[in-house]
Amino acid sequence: MKNNGLKILSRPRLLVVGCGDVGMRLLPLLRDRFRVFAVTSQPSRVAELRAAGATPVVANLDQPDSLYRLKGLADRVVHLAPPSPDGLTDRRTRHLTAILPRHGSVVYVSTTGVYGDCAGARFDETRPVAPKNARAIRRVDAERVLRRWASAAGARLAILRVPGIYAADRLPVERLRQGTPALLPDDDPYTNHIHADDLAKIIALALFRAAPQRVYHTVDDSDMKMGDYFDAVADAFGLPHPPRLPRAQLVERVSPMLLSFMSESRRLQNDRMKRELGVRLGWSTVADLLANFGPRQGQLFSPTR
Repeated sequence: MKNNGLKILSRPRLLVVGCGDVGMRLLPLLRDRFRVFAVTSQPSRVAELRAAGATPVVANLDQPDSLYRLKGLADRVVHLAPPSPDGLTDRRTRHLTAILPRHGSVVYVSTTGVYGDCAGARFDETRPVAPKNARAIRRVDAERVLRRWASAAGARLAILRVPGIYAADRLPVERLRQGTPALLPDDDPYTNHIHADDLAKIIALALFRAAPQRVYHTVDDSDMKMGDYFDAVADAFGLPHPPRLPRAQLVERVSPMLLSFMSESRRLQNDRMKRELGVRLGWSTVADLLANFGPRQGQLFSPTR
């Protein structure tokens, strides 16, 4: 036991900021390679994080004074925390840069929303960002702040632009049960997806393989419109398909946030992710996951992979 403790202390250190669902999926992939410190703003999660193999650190990105204990703690950082909830700048990321390691390495999990509406176009990472809502504008701000920090600090930065995350327990089942409508096919946007387990694996690979100051589309091979995605989930769970409405009527039936998602259509290429990070997706498409569900109420079969 004593030797095991010394072995853990001798491992390189990794700081995970924002250890929610994806962070918890990431910990098993890294806890044998690193001494992992997991930041949480909730003291009630300390026992959970410790049981998952991390050393918990209670700190809050909205309270800069609480971050000082993080300075110098690790040479590698995974930034999973969501941006500030309001405004056009990500104050949380700006606060975080004060403690990030000089000459270190950071993986930042951003969003595909930074591109705004692309009218269903298919494109790679060279496309300029064009955010259309405040959430995406804050993400672009975070990316730019981190780029400036990395340049000044002589550090490595990888930006993963992530779409809608799905998993067996992260499907829009309640939305379907509530009968939330979707758009008519002619108005329906293309969406992008990634399984939560694949995202965790990609983050781990990016820590070791990402090129400096590089952006990666972290998406699977799905090529679906949003309404077709809802229909596929409904079929897997034995639920009715959502009603389809024209956009003018849908405005009165869905939340502003959902409407913003339904107003942006894009298809992101993932060749760079596969080529440079060596990613082999466990779930190539949403259909791969849904094929493991039974015909009665979405009962999940044992995965074949």
